[in-house]
Amino acid sequence: MTRKGPILIDLEPDQTPNPAEAPPILDDDVPPQGAAMQQLAALSVRRRSPLLKWFFGLLASLIGFIISLAAWDYVTGLLDRSPVLGLIATVLIGAVLLLLALLALKEIWALSRMKRLDRVHQAAMDAAASHDLKAAKDVVAQVEALYAHRADMKWGLQTLKERKDEVLDADGLLGLAETSLLLPLDQRARAEVEAASRQVATVTAIVPLALADVFTALSANLRMIRRIAEIYGGRSGTLGSWRLTRSVLSHLVATGAVAVGDDLIGTVAGGGAPTKVPRRFGEGVVNGALTARVGLAALEVCRPLPYVIAQKPTVSGLVGRSLTGLFGRNSAS
Repeated sequence: MTRKGPILIDLEPDQTPNPAEAPPILDDDVPPQGAAMQQLAALSVRRRSPLLKWFFGLLASLIGFIISLAAWDYVTGLLDRSPVLGLIATVLIGAVLLLLALLALKEIWALSRMKRLDRVHQAAMDAAASHDLKAAKDVVAQVEALYAHRADMKWGLQTLKERKDEVLDADGLLGLAETSLLLPLDQRARAEVEAASRQVATVTAIVPLALADVFTALSANLRMIRRIAEIYGGRSGTLGSWRLTRSVLSHLVATGAVAVGDDLIGTVAGGGAPTKVPRRFGEGVVNGALTARVGLAALEVCRPLPYVIAQKPTVSGLVGRSLTGLFGRNSAS
């Protein structure tokens, strides 16, 4: 037999809830600040003590000297006991040293490519500021030489070669080079920024492990900056990627760009206030937005030409596209 209607339960006087005994409500209205990216920026721009640099440098020299001396004694002793085994050990050690030298040359070449991009970018900015046609032609020639050996740039190089003689002003020539060569590269670079932003935001929002978001932010930003450099022709190595990352984050910290306002989170969250969304979600959005800002800074650093005709991408647009549908209702601006 079922009973319809509400069920009333009479409480004893001592069981009546007292509002004064209710636990206090914790104030969790502090908006998320992107702790992972803040820590990453702080670690990247932190200055090391000169004494600490000397200590690690001398320690590395001492360890290298001891290893070299031990290898020398081992090989010479092995040659005395067995010339054949000693010769094999000598060949193997020589091969290892040769590979180390090749890796060092590769890093030096990668750094030279990055410096070449810096020189072309600075020359392009000077030419655009002075409206010097001759300087603009020199910049366009350097950009053509930069992409001359890339198969994916043949169509753009051919278009630029056919039309550049018709342009008689510096801004128009730089704009023609930008639209002919850099627009396809810009799309690929923005895709890398959006993918890195999505990855950092997802891990921050889903994975509750300590330092997991910091490690993800570090690896994602390093990979993003390296891929952006490769897209624009920088081909940065391991040391070059870390150096470029430090310079980009140092620039962001110096300009105060590592702080994200509440309006950005509200835009991506579909108009909701940052304090009304789950905490992990808010941290993920902020970390994703800061990753997008790092990506935009890397675009400006690695791009051989400044933005003349093409529209400069925005953080809100990149974050909106990368996070649309990831956490629910978002606004892709």
